[in-house]
Amino acid sequence: MSSRESGAGNRESATAVALPLSIRRARVEDAAVLCAAERETARVPGRLASRPHELREEAFAQKIAELAAAGSYLVAERDGVAVGHAFLDLAGPYESLAHVRTLTIVVHPPHAGQGVGTALMRALLDWARANDSVQRVELRVRAGNDAAIHLYKKCGFAEESRFYQRIRLPDGRLIDDIGMTWFKPATHGSSQ
Repeated sequence: MSSRESGAGNRESATAVALPLSIRRARVEDAAVLCAAERETARVPGRLASRPHELREEAFAQKIAELAAAGSYLVAERDGVAVGHAFLDLAGPYESLAHVRTLTIVVHPPHAGQGVGTALMRALLDWARANDSVQRVELRVRAGNDAAIHLYKKCGFAEESRFYQRIRLPDGRLIDDIGMTWFKPATHGSSQ
């Protein structure tokens, strides 16, 4: 919230937080809204690996259609407005990776800090727990995205790898990409 917002603006924000959050399966017709929100998120250097101009509405529609049957592409809504989206995708086309999913999650600006990420993570991890074929969920997060890293750790993810200077920001600086992993309980011997 900027320092210019006060009075009614604060009450509106508090009201938005108080409205119930619902999680539903993504629909192909969500593609435009989800793409626009992800473009806006990508404008913050280091938040996403992609840049705004690299995100295409057609790719969102295709991914939603691919994952529709599985039910692993979700949208968080508050008062009928999409405030976040997330999905679990196969880690690759190989039988040897059939037990692994990659996680993508985006909390739409300006809804950060309102429990959207937590609700989406819980819903996707519940889906993973209920799906017998899933044993491992992987994600990558940029170093410096402390709120996201905190959320992932809170949900049981642990840092597994660090890709040093992997992401080049628009200003030319290089930042690390952190690999984090969650294992389905009872499928992994180490403590999570």
